[in-house]
Amino acid sequence: MSIITRAAIWIGSWPWLPPYLPKIVKVDGWIQRISRGRIDLLWIASLPSVTFTVVGRKSGEPRTTTVLAAPDGDDWIVAGSYFGGPKSPAWVFNMRAAASGTLRVKGVDVPMTATELSGEDRARAWDCLLGVWPNFTLYEQRTDRTIPLFRLSPS
Repeated sequence: MSIITRAAIWIGSWPWLPPYLPKIVKVDGWIQRISRGRIDLLWIASLPSVTFTVVGRKSGEPRTTTVLAAPDGDDWIVAGSYFGGPKSPAWVFNMRAAASGTLRVKGVDVPMTATELSGEDRARAWDCLLGVWPNFTLYEQRTDRTIPLFRLSPS
């Protein structure tokens, strides 16, 4: 694990950070726009990430999101944690409604299906995510909700 990744995990564990997360997300969007999608904060921190596009459940418009992801074979595991906030991020509701979309990994777009995980599948996926980002444990402690997990599979 690189020193940058270790620093990102350490910074991500700071208990006073959550109120600043909307600003961090905006900065990340700005970095992605300027770099034309080639760079984001996760890339800078040497953390695995994917970008997916699903149709918005209310707008009907494509919505694109980049998130930390844990590789699991050809699939990717993602968490709707929003850093342990009280509400799930909007993309979770769009993903549930659409259940399919486009997955971009390392600059390549492929059709994908999304499966929300529960039970033993969720427990295995949670362990997979913790291997990439141990702060998910902190996020789980910060919230009363069950953090939704999805398996994104190329289709």
